[in-house]
Amino acid sequence: MSLQVTNTLSRKKEEFVPVDPDHIRFYVCGPTVYDYAHIGNARPVVVFDVLYRLLKQLYPQVTYVRNITDVDDKIIDASNQTGDDIGSITTKFADIFREDMAALNALPPDVEPRATDHIVEMTEMIECLLANEYAYEAEGHVLFSVTTMEDYGKLSRHSRDELIAGARVEVAPYKRDPADFVLWKPSTDDQPGWNSPWGRGRPGWHLECSAMSAKHLGETFDIHGGGQDLIFPHHENEIAQSVCSHNGAPFVKYWMHNGYLTVDGEKMSKSLGNFHTVHDLLDRTPGEAIRLALLSAHYRQPLDFSLRSLDEAKSALDRLYTALRAAANTDTGKADAAPVQAALEDDLNTPQAIAELHGLASALNRNPSDVDTKAALLTGGAMLGLLQQDPEDWFKQGSGDIDETEIELLIQKRVEARATKDFAESDRIRDELAAAGIVLEDGPDGTTWKRG
Repeated sequence: MSLQVTNTLSRKKEEFVPVDPDHIRFYVCGPTVYDYAHIGNARPVVVFDVLYRLLKQLYPQVTYVRNITDVDDKIIDASNQTGDDIGSITTKFADIFREDMAALNALPPDVEPRATDHIVEMTEMIECLLANEYAYEAEGHVLFSVTTMEDYGKLSRHSRDELIAGARVEVAPYKRDPADFVLWKPSTDDQPGWNSPWGRGRPGWHLECSAMSAKHLGETFDIHGGGQDLIFPHHENEIAQSVCSHNGAPFVKYWMHNGYLTVDGEKMSKSLGNFHTVHDLLDRTPGEAIRLALLSAHYRQPLDFSLRSLDEAKSALDRLYTALRAAANTDTGKADAAPVQAALEDDLNTPQAIAELHGLASALNRNPSDVDTKAALLTGGAMLGLLQQDPEDWFKQGSGDIDETEIELLIQKRVEARATKDFAESDRIRDELAAAGIVLEDGPDGTTWKRG
């Protein structure tokens, strides 16, 4: 089947017809780097990483752009609270973000532009909007005039009152219309700023993505992704800026948005004690298990996350890796993961794709010497960014108070005890290891172990 995606713009599932079949171009809104990424931030990264992997499977060239927002009022607030300079804050948390997402098996984007490297492109876009009377100056600000664009609001389909109520910037006396939004705003001496025709200042948040996507992907590109919370005002305003500064050229063909994430049935909040950063979760659970948990629901649906769901994801991966472990001595044959790919081509149906993986694992358990089934399981897993480790490494990872050398030494002592029929000592060693979270599995080829 051909790739089908749900387009937020049409509210329909559509066949994906690229602008240029030889070069797919897509953009995903990246992090604002002032703190650790939380589990909600990770969902779009993982979802659109699966899309990236699929597109690379289907098309000869793909350019995936995900930006870094390194100038923002939240970053300024973090600097004021900690006393750290803005540059060190953004560098630190951009590096941590990359490391944490890599731990979730997310591939790096082809281009990772930083907002502060694109100030020239932003000012040029503003100058174009001013020249064509889509924007105006007021008290050191430059604002986009929403009434100049007839179909403003077509992505979110909000009413006039909703457009005003949902605006990111509060109503101000210098705005011609309450829904107008900032393209450029003045900076004080202690805030980051750049010289411009409108005075020293900094860009509005919405403008950054329009300028960066245009530079790296062109005026019109295939897919723009992000969380559902970005539909309005961020993505709505991106459309307005981009279309009006490019003489009406279409901005994006397909808009894709992942659903909201809750934790234990409630909105994630530090005050509720259900706020989880990826950085902290990685101390508790392997990154692959976090990834599987994030893919367990269809990307467009809400996802209720919990520590229990992480444990369930870890157990599910244990079952998949157990099948591969049993087939460790089996070569890999012809990889036919068509059912997994078909599920993903159906609007990234990851729950179905995961079910197909479990079906392949069950078949491999029945016949561990089946080279084609093993190849299909590995290939299907790779499409989802799963099963990326050697099975032995998977089962031996984890914190724990006992290291691998000590475990192997105790297992050898247990083998010797069993050889001399000292079953009391053999049982004592097994119990000692079990207390440390180590599970032993005796088989015809000897004893293997894993962390429970």
